Amino acid sequence: MMNNDENSHKTNINWYPGHMVKTKRQILEDLKLIDIVIELLDARIPIASRNPDIQELTQNKKKIILLNKCDLADENINHKWVQQLEKQAPTILTDANSGKGINQVLKIIDKMMEEEVEKQKARGRINKTIRVMILGIPNVGKSSLINRMAKKTSMQVGNKPGITRKKQWVRIGKNQELLDTPGVLWPKFDNEEVALHLAFTGTIKDDILERVEVGYELLKKLYLNHKTNLMERFNITNEEVQEIEKRENSMYELMQIIGRKRGALVSGGVIDDEKTARIILEDFRSGKLGKISLETP
Repeated sequence: MMNNDENSHKTNINWYPGHMVKTKRQILEDLKLIDIVIELLDARIPIASRNPDIQELTQNKKKIILLNKCDLADENINHKWVQQLEKQAPTILTDANSGKGINQVLKIIDKMMEEEVEKQKARGRINKTIRVMILGIPNVGKSSLINRMAKKTSMQVGNKPGITRKKQWVRIGKNQELLDTPGVLWPKFDNEEVALHLAFTGTIKDDILERVEVGYELLKKLYLNHKTNLMERFNITNEEVQEIEKRENSMYELMQIIGRKRGALVSGGVIDDEKTARIILEDFRSGKLGKISLETP
């Protein structure tokens, strides 16, 4: 499969989940209860992880943008993204695993609602509750972020009058509640690069796509932009690189070298392409290949 010339190699990603309409309808209904929307993006792929439907659905709401998993992305590029996205809404770098940026998010929520809270006080509503919703595509860290914001208590606030019984509100601050929506918008992608970026980061699950194809495409991209990271991680020598670059199917040869060095072998000493692709993908996703951003402003 991989012995074709890499220039003619084409990954065919055709996948689109069917529950989009139902999810959109539910979100539109829930938005009636919400003061602020948090749009959650993957810092490594802010373009690919941004669903244009979220823009449309939330255009009349106050918004905060979070670039999550910022610890896995290039720090300089992170700050460039913040500068660009700040033009649209307050933008914060977050890492749900370490808690980075969470306190800043809670402060901005209060600041954005300051004027509205004062108006409510003037009308006699002393304890105005700020209601927040997080929207984002799968695998961007929504659940981890909610747990962080709720300080891992996941304290259920309870049902409110006029609110569907099944909705769960989680307290995230003194007067802040988060609607823990079970469904999120799936990405709709119109070009192969967006689809590949979602596959590289694990948003599109590996069992849906051909893992070897995805690993091969990631290797091509990393070799073009982050060759040093690859060489260091997989102990690839300059001599090996020079030899690889002489060959027509050089990226597949590189995969073979990585597979051999990492012991991804089957009987007879043949390289296991599936296992090699999994190693490349997992090393990228875990940050073992370094802080890498796949998209720049």
